[in-house]
Amino acid sequence: MKLSTKHLLGIKDLHKEDIQLILSTANNFKDVLQRPVKKVPSLRDITIVNLFYENSTRTRISFELAEKRLSADIINFTASGSSAAKGETLLDTVNNILSMKVDMVVMRHSASGAPHFLAKHIPAAIVNAGDGINEHPTQALLDAFSMQEKFGSLEGLKVAIVGDIMHSRVALSNIYLLQKMGAEVVVTGPPTLIPKYITEALGVKVEYNIKNALQWCNVANVLRIQLERQNQPLFSSLREYNLSYGISKKLIDSLNKEITIMHPGPINRGVELDSDIADGSSSIILNQVENGVAVRMAVLYLLANREN
Repeated sequence: MKLSTKHLLGIKDLHKEDIQLILSTANNFKDVLQRPVKKVPSLRDITIVNLFYENSTRTRISFELAEKRLSADIINFTASGSSAAKGETLLDTVNNILSMKVDMVVMRHSASGAPHFLAKHIPAAIVNAGDGINEHPTQALLDAFSMQEKFGSLEGLKVAIVGDIMHSRVALSNIYLLQKMGAEVVVTGPPTLIPKYITEALGVKVEYNIKNALQWCNVANVLRIQLERQNQPLFSSLREYNLSYGISKKLIDSLNKEITIMHPGPINRGVELDSDIADGSSSIILNQVENGVAVRMAVLYLLANREN
């Protein structure tokens, strides 16, 4: 089987079969990562550039590790130390890189739609590693893989996405993916951080009471408060946010059920999650990090081996 697309620009345009193929391929690569020798020659002779115009630690390292595990040749590019800082356009930067015979571009950019723009202008395969407040497809895929690993299936799973929905590309990609795979989704957070259109546009339910949302769900995917994307204060203080929407041991203990805790990272401890919850037995946050490498290996492998 092959992917129906040359690029991974977002979950919105993927078919359910594409998602299933990526997750099943990731399962095979996770087995590879358990071996003493964790490297396979699958992408030998493939050159990949990691084009990061936005700060990143987890995503960049995860992609770089996935590429190395597949034996690809890697070029790492950061905008702050390049001609982009001198005013070179995105298209000029990429065309210069492509003249070096690059096969694939993994791209993170603060402008929504930047990977889609590139995909129309250059022949290399593009992987979106996060674009503005639009999508972060590989994060949604690794979240789905982690949930499927825990529960066996996404069909019928009840997932609460908690926090800064307004500015989160992780939230949008997760909503698209979970709905395609038959899960139920509720979003919860302060009214100022939840888009007004979300129920009408995306068909998800909104629950402003955190305890009600947690009582309903099997999984709470807790998002980081993205202060850097907020042009004006949308709640009075981080302390107030923690009191109203932070997930604490006291809150979890007040439920008459167990729920699984997820977070895409980095965590603002004591704001979205208390440490005893983030590090507790119900958390699969470190599993998400581990699974990210296998999922990104699957994406790169499938795009590189697609017959165009």
